[in-house]
Amino acid sequence: MTRILLLRHAHSVANAKGILAGRTPGITLSERGVKQSLEVATRLKEVTFSQIRISPMERCAETVQPLIANFSKTAAKKINIETDDDLAEVDYGKWTGKKLAVLSKEKSWKIVQETPSAMYFPGGEGLLDVQARAMRGLNKVSKSAGSETKLLVSHGDVIKAIVASVLGTHLDHFQKIVIDPASITVLDFNGKDYRVLTLNNTLDPISSFLVQPKKSMKSIALLGGGSGRKR
Repeated sequence: MTRILLLRHAHSVANAKGILAGRTPGITLSERGVKQSLEVATRLKEVTFSQIRISPMERCAETVQPLIANFSKTAAKKINIETDDDLAEVDYGKWTGKKLAVLSKEKSWKIVQETPSAMYFPGGEGLLDVQARAMRGLNKVSKSAGSETKLLVSHGDVIKAIVASVLGTHLDHFQKIVIDPASITVLDFNGKDYRVLTLNNTLDPISSFLVQPKKSMKSIALLGGGSGRKR
């Protein structure tokens, strides 16, 4: 049995500005995100990992750095830690770096929200292709000789695509899945099938899910994973 933890990167400076970061270099964690990364390290300090795979985006490396820094030298030598392009952020092409509020006025925004399987970002990737490579990244680490626990550090839309596939849900429904910054989703793999043990697990109090926003954000947060709830 292999247990796989899917960790979304912590809150970034792009999340704070409402920008679709995509693969823009130099996108780091916000002050809020740095705090979240320390919380992640605390949450996972008792977990023994055999493998850690990290998206090449800086914000993912920053998110997991406090956890890795806490490993003893002996433990660190036993853990296979690598970056994995299959876990990289979606290539949003010409949409990269733009405000989500601006992108929400694009004609193809409706496709992203209602039939994302048909969406190909101009100059970038199609979401079906993203799902295929994300599942390739997951399947690479799933098989193991014994009981192992592995950590994949990635992005909101990438993890949503994985969860949709694992649940047997059509990609057109993946916008119904929420993956917040610094959230942990846990999967089990029995050699044949995946099970979802917990989804979008955060330290947020239940009350944070009940507070009504002061004004409607419509569907602006439904690309790039959103910025999560303030604690």
